[in-house]
Amino acid sequence: MMKEDQEKAKSRQSRPGTAGTTPADCTCIQDPYAALPPELRPKPKSEMAGLRKVKCPGCGFQYWTNRNTDLCFECEKKGLRVTENKPQSGG
Repeated sequence: MMKEDQEKAKSRQSRPGTAGTTPADCTCIQDPYAALPPELRPKPKSEMAGLRKVKCPGCGFQYWTNRNTDLCFECEKKGLRVTENKPQSGG
């Protein structure tokens, strides 16, 4: 293996203009936000951003949704509706 490494080093040195230099990183690999402090760098978006896990009150099916209703599509097709039980004031 040492012989192969030496041959590679020789071939790099034999090329004009490349002697003693290291290859520069491609600009597509470099972090464009490296100069910014960590709190100002853009945050990566989560795959589950905006979704919430709910349990359908009609059939008990658990799923992730971004809709306002907790009913699954099947229960909505059947015409089920969610009724909110508001506590009555004891008066």
